[in-house]
Amino acid sequence: MTDTAGLARELAREAEAHREQLVERVLRLAAVDAPSGAGAEAMRPAGDLLTSELAALPGRLTRTVGPQGDLLEVSLGPRTGPLVMLLGHYDLTWPAGTAAQRPVRLEDDVIHGPGVFDMLGGIAATIGALKLLGKRRLCGPVHVLFTPDEETGGETSRARIIELGTSAALVLVMEPSLPGGRLKTARSGWAAYRLVAHGRSAHAGLEPNRGVSAVDELCDALVAIRELARPSLGTTVNAGVIAGGTFPNMVAAEAYALLDVRARTSSEQSRVEQALTALSPARAEAGLEVTRLHARPPMERTPAIATAMAHARKLAALLDIELGEGSAGGTSDANLVAERGVAVLDGLGPDGGGAHAREERIRVDSLVERAALIALLVARPLPAAVA
Repeated sequence: MTDTAGLARELAREAEAHREQLVERVLRLAAVDAPSGAGAEAMRPAGDLLTSELAALPGRLTRTVGPQGDLLEVSLGPRTGPLVMLLGHYDLTWPAGTAAQRPVRLEDDVIHGPGVFDMLGGIAATIGALKLLGKRRLCGPVHVLFTPDEETGGETSRARIIELGTSAALVLVMEPSLPGGRLKTARSGWAAYRLVAHGRSAHAGLEPNRGVSAVDELCDALVAIRELARPSLGTTVNAGVIAGGTFPNMVAAEAYALLDVRARTSSEQSRVEQALTALSPARAEAGLEVTRLHARPPMERTPAIATAMAHARKLAALLDIELGEGSAGGTSDANLVAERGVAVLDGLGPDGGGAHAREERIRVDSLVERAALIALLVARPLPAAVA
């Protein structure tokens, strides 16, 4: 094995030589719909295509059938040594038909199209990186996991992510980078709740006093819930959907709201949840019911993450990359393993923009850089392993 600086120079040259193949891989992946939450059959074409891409790697490929699509895994490298996990998702927020309506395209060294930033560019860079490394440059075991349901909460993938992630020395997550290619070393936690208010129906004109308005109860509860937010600490509470009642001339017997809660720390996330579950109705004959629908813990910048980031910054410098970091308000699968003390680096996808928007795009130069950086992180995963 060459020294680390020499390996970095080799990988940079080889990644540049594979520029065309990296671009073509993104174009292929983005030409197929992968509508998150639409079910296994809708996700099958994307799973088939990605399986064919992964089959070209020098490792053992496993495809596990699931209700929202298939888990795709590849095991590579020696059996002994620190495990490096490469984690991503191939489901997209775009509905079926989008790939045909807005075809992916390359213009002036920028790739435009649905899903290229979040996160097909990261998947393409990962496959490219592992091809650059081949068998001879892997110093320890590597496990790739691509999931089909991250955008809709990842419930069917969660157990496998945690199982593999907690056994890894380093987890590299291929989510989109922050502007300028910065990595994400902290993320807010997220929780979604359904708040239901129960009342009693009555005719709003003939016997309004016999009714107990669930709509009024819900509105009062939402006023109290709004006070749970602490923006200065990064804690936000959003009532994104409210509905209830049946007719204007009836006192509503039921109303509900869907809540989105973001928090930067586990203590804040717990505080809000405890307050929500402790809500009591303002009216004697009304009721309130709170159900948590989905949740991911915050990804706080732990000592393990800080150490991994410092190491990544040194490796990136060998590739003439100034690697920055920052925090993000959104969540990813990285949140699921970071709280367990695992070293996690998130946002390793190429620089670009427009996640979940029509102007979604990635820079080809960054795609090439990311392939080299991911390869170097896999080949030199820990400070103790640096030659």
